[in-house]
Amino acid sequence: MVRTTYGLGIILIVLGLIGFFATGAQSVTALIPAFFGIVFLILGFIARKESARKMAMHIAMVIGLLGLIGSFPGLIKIFPLITGAEVARPAAVIAQSIMALLLIYYLTMGIKTFIEARKNTGSSESNPS
Repeated sequence: MVRTTYGLGIILIVLGLIGFFATGAQSVTALIPAFFGIVFLILGFIARKESARKMAMHIAMVIGLLGLIGSFPGLIKIFPLITGAEVARPAAVIAQSIMALLLIYYLTMGIKTFIEARKNTGSSESNPS
């Protein structure tokens, strides 16, 4: 999951930079994916240390969920854009949609990894009944 976190960070940085320069570098908000990407890179770096991995990956999942919540409206607006409807700030809609899809994949992989790790440790909740 550490490599996935690094990869996501790099992709989001590239997405943010492309969005920023493709729109004429007019709005800092186009760099939001890049800011998230930097955070993912930092958390990936922290997770290299075994003792900090669990904490860093849990924080990365929370950041991913926050990013998904913020970018999800773009995913909804992509359908009218694809069908040719007039959409305000189409570049933002595309960038948000890409970010949302990436984060959905990341969160899915993270949850799968957490479940597998839990099974491999043999820890199970005892039934209090």
